[in-house]
Amino acid sequence: MAHFALWPIGSSGIGAPTFELWQLLSYGFLHGSLMHLLFNMLGLWMLGRDVEDAFGSRRFLQYYLISVCAAALVQLAVAYALQWPPFPTVGASGGVFGVLLAFGMLFPRRRVMLLIPPIPMQARTFVMLYGALELILGVTGSESGVAHFAHLGGLAGGYLMIRYWRARGSIGPGRS
Repeated sequence: MAHFALWPIGSSGIGAPTFELWQLLSYGFLHGSLMHLLFNMLGLWMLGRDVEDAFGSRRFLQYYLISVCAAALVQLAVAYALQWPPFPTVGASGGVFGVLLAFGMLFPRRRVMLLIPPIPMQARTFVMLYGALELILGVTGSESGVAHFAHLGGLAGGYLMIRYWRARGSIGPGRS
């Protein structure tokens, strides 16, 4: 954990492990608990297959890893700006949020069912509501110990990657 979790920049000056460049990816393969791991893998399993089918395996991996890195960069920037105490970030949630965004953009009208409460809604509506909830929870500091800004960073990184690919004409309707 000490060398592979994502540590805030400058944390070594106050006795915590130091930030290293590889942590921009390695933190995404660590998890704080078995439930954390299971929920991330459930999200990847539920949404990732359709996104991978649309992107292709190689591009899906690239997209996922970019979402993980973008999540890390946003988390680091917010932690630095707000001078948060040095606490490590772990988990694949930023990448999963990127996949969630891709699902919503690729299949906007597809119906998804929330688990609790069981409410059906369109994928794009779910993504927008979940993103808004993450922003509210991050700004208010609710659910401490959850990297809400990393989740938002995964959404943002995924969005920018899809926009880049669409501008180049490398993804879109009928392309993968």
